[in-house]
Amino acid sequence: MKILLTTLNSKFIHSSLSLRYLRNYTKDKFSDIHIEEYTVNNGLDYILREIYMKNYDVVCFGCYIWNVDQTLEIAKDLKKVNKNVKILLGGPEVSYNPSDVLKEHDYVDYIIFGEGEVTTEKLFDFLVNKKGNIKEIEGLAFRDGNDTYKNNERPLIKNLDDIPFPYGDLAELENRIIYYESSRGCPFNCQYCLSSTLQGVRYFSIERIKKDLKKFVDADVKQVKFVDRTFNADKHHCLEIMKYIEEIDNGRINFHFEITASLIDDEILDYLKNTRRGLFQFEVGVQSTYEKTLKEIRRNMDFEKIKYVIKKLASYNNIHLHLDLIAGLPYEDYKTFLASFDDVYSLKPNKIQLGFLKLLKGSGVRVNSDKYGYIYKDRSPYEVMSNDYITYGEILRLKLIEEMVDEYYNSHHFDFSVEFIIANNFERPSRFFESLYEFWESLGYHHVSHKKEELYRVLLKFYRHNNFDREDEFREVLKFDYLRNKRGNLPDIFDTIILEDFKNRCHKFLQEEENLERYLPKFTGIPAKRIINKTHFETFKYDILQLIIDPTQKSLQEETTILFNYEVENKDFGRSRYMKIEI
Repeated sequence: MKILLTTLNSKFIHSSLSLRYLRNYTKDKFSDIHIEEYTVNNGLDYILREIYMKNYDVVCFGCYIWNVDQTLEIAKDLKKVNKNVKILLGGPEVSYNPSDVLKEHDYVDYIIFGEGEVTTEKLFDFLVNKKGNIKEIEGLAFRDGNDTYKNNERPLIKNLDDIPFPYGDLAELENRIIYYESSRGCPFNCQYCLSSTLQGVRYFSIERIKKDLKKFVDADVKQVKFVDRTFNADKHHCLEIMKYIEEIDNGRINFHFEITASLIDDEILDYLKNTRRGLFQFEVGVQSTYEKTLKEIRRNMDFEKIKYVIKKLASYNNIHLHLDLIAGLPYEDYKTFLASFDDVYSLKPNKIQLGFLKLLKGSGVRVNSDKYGYIYKDRSPYEVMSNDYITYGEILRLKLIEEMVDEYYNSHHFDFSVEFIIANNFERPSRFFESLYEFWESLGYHHVSHKKEELYRVLLKFYRHNNFDREDEFREVLKFDYLRNKRGNLPDIFDTIILEDFKNRCHKFLQEEENLERYLPKFTGIPAKRIINKTHFETFKYDILQLIIDPTQKSLQEETTILFNYEVENKDFGRSRYMKIEI
């Protein structure tokens, strides 16, 4: 019997951990099992053709909020053209109400709900070897003629080490994110999250985890993303893993963790201070700083502790920090959400993700949606449209603010320009992004895409539209931001200071070993004609480095030459290095 495990990932760079768990858990018993991954951007006819042409007997689809609608359509059409194929669904989008899914979709034969490894093995044994009684397979819902059945739930696997390492040849996943877990479950009970439906946390053994991680490093994997709901729920578990990662680090790999910042103590902070830049990435779900909202969603959070931890981590400048907010939570209106945004912005993380509440099946906020007056989309991902505290119009405003945050904050192309505008003209960062989106929308910019160079022009237009003071200084800061991120000719919105014989002086500067040793030590011994293509010299009207340090202090005109070095090891921490020089 030929079996396919498949899913539609949201992007090509993603890979499915669950499919690989199922394959490796069952492959010793069933040899004809295949994995094929597609994306939501593939045409449905293309996916249908690919599956149909390979003539599988059983097709198993992983169903998630980003793919369930397309998955059901493919499964329905597949059944039309191959009545003998058995359709099996699994994943969070069908686990909460499997009986309803079976009744609504008569082309679906089986649904696995809950933890899938053992149930999948039992079902395959029944289908392939005719072993067992289908009505006794825990964790399975199924169709028998016109009738549907839901068996008892399957107990969770007690010893996670019984689950084989999910990956085979890691070279197959080159240039894709590798997902991994060191635990299952979550100690918290946040009402917007499906993890709230499960109790407790189970861990793989440290010995098993170390063995797995060594395989990733040996295979020269670029990034491993832990899917643990709270990686640092157990301090000793997370600290031992991070120390082992540092021990086997090859200088190229990166590990991403979802953490709870308030659980990080000074011992962990002291350890992280000296880790290799770029080795770790931390994603922190702040979600809101409004106390009434946090209490209602049962999210215990000490924001003062979070501020302390994030500021400490940011000062080390070696860990990429990603902070999340969720708009549309109970009791949080437009004003209080912007206050939450300002709180998070003040921490200056590398990325602020401004997300919107999804009312997931089985989550507390969905179960109690009438209490808060929720209106949300019926189709996945069930995104909030309004509730008793925030209108649909305000949600739309926040979506445009999100776009401005992505373009002008998360991109890091405008770090100093945006800071200059806010420091001199706005009391709150949120009001700047709100004002920018109003300008953006008034000119119809939301209707079209924009190249990076055009975004600099838009920001200057915004500055002039508001008649802000110190435009000349701002344009120099904007020029500095442009050159931090891109080598080459300057757009015509910037002034260029032409110094006498400047080009030759720059070339001579790069020929002197003393200058290379002081400013560009990695280029020592390399001919100037090769270095010039990886650097840029630019003269500014002001002491630009002082101006970006304190944008509120008016600067005297003082011509300053900056050397930009674009040969950097980790662009997550800046696309160039820059220094003031005499030339």
